[in-house]
Amino acid sequence: MPMARGRIFKRQSGYGYRVDLGPDPSTGRRRQAQKQGFRTKRDAETALTEHLGAIRSGDSITPSTTNLGDFLDEWLAGQSSRLKETTWESYRIVVLRVTRRIGKVKLQALTPLELERFYRELGETGGRRGGPLAAKTVRNTHTVLRKALADAERLGLIMRNPAATARPPSAQTKEHRTWSSDEVRDFFEHVKDDRLFGLYVLLATTGMRRGEAIGLRWRDLDLDAAELHVVQTLASVRNEAVFSTPKTKRSRRQLYLDEGTVKVLRAHRACQREERLAAGPAWNGEHDLVFSDELGGPLDPESVSTDFRRKIGTAQLADIRLHDLRHTYATIALKSGVHPKVVSERLGHASVGITLDLYSHVTPAIGRDAADVVASKIFS
Repeated sequence: MPMARGRIFKRQSGYGYRVDLGPDPSTGRRRQAQKQGFRTKRDAETALTEHLGAIRSGDSITPSTTNLGDFLDEWLAGQSSRLKETTWESYRIVVLRVTRRIGKVKLQALTPLELERFYRELGETGGRRGGPLAAKTVRNTHTVLRKALADAERLGLIMRNPAATARPPSAQTKEHRTWSSDEVRDFFEHVKDDRLFGLYVLLATTGMRRGEAIGLRWRDLDLDAAELHVVQTLASVRNEAVFSTPKTKRSRRQLYLDEGTVKVLRAHRACQREERLAAGPAWNGEHDLVFSDELGGPLDPESVSTDFRRKIGTAQLADIRLHDLRHTYATIALKSGVHPKVVSERLGHASVGITLDLYSHVTPAIGRDAADVVASKIFS
């Protein structure tokens, strides 16, 4: 069999390569393999070298007309037994986003340059009603694509993973919107008679995530010891409540409570007992939830967030998200001198470095306070 040969060519869209595979044994017709869309000549040369090496070693892939969308659908179906339901749902949304725009592209023809063009389009018109998608969302799309195409490479469906060299948009540093301690007190005063008052207090004094707080069970809360254990979360998947374990090992944690929060939670428990008596046989207490609807069932996460924003409007306070109560807790704690490692552990971050990166806007004030404290010991 004659040795396969290849050459590089240039197009307006970038570089490509073409490999001469010699005549077809059955028809005598000349056969060629071609791939283009590489950003640089070096990328095309590297891919060509890999392709020729695979042909010579007998490891070349079988040509296929499978498109990206069909592959991703099959790949996603195979992930259902490996992923948490909430994670699988997030993957499903990404696959829909990809297939709507580039799903018809042949899997073996997909290039890094085409993926970068796709990411750029998502950042410009990929959101609802043609608006831009956040850089973080585009990067999450890239992460899922990279995992899927790595499996395609492992299975011998493609020569190399184009997402491995494609560049997603840079992460954008976003300064969190938070309340001051005075604004938190004003909000508490405004909602002190609300049935979810205890939820707002818990979020603001512990920095718990929404799903962790609304998934909290009474068996995981010890008011006498003033502590709780985060062992499950609650999310909504296609309008159905889904309970799962925390995302990471660090997220599964013990939190100590202050005296004021304990007092509020005791009052909340008394109110819930009254609701249970009023509901009678209709009460659904199987989940043992600390924060539930009027019949003991799970709260809808999005409805909780929407209702929070509505209450902010009536309180005439600075507009923040429910999740920003978590950032508010962290900011107040750090500014008050709580050690960053303690704050990191209470938030359930993987490392204190993540905490310091997220709240870098707070660290200058911490540094200034540290300078003053040390100087006071020396010059006093």
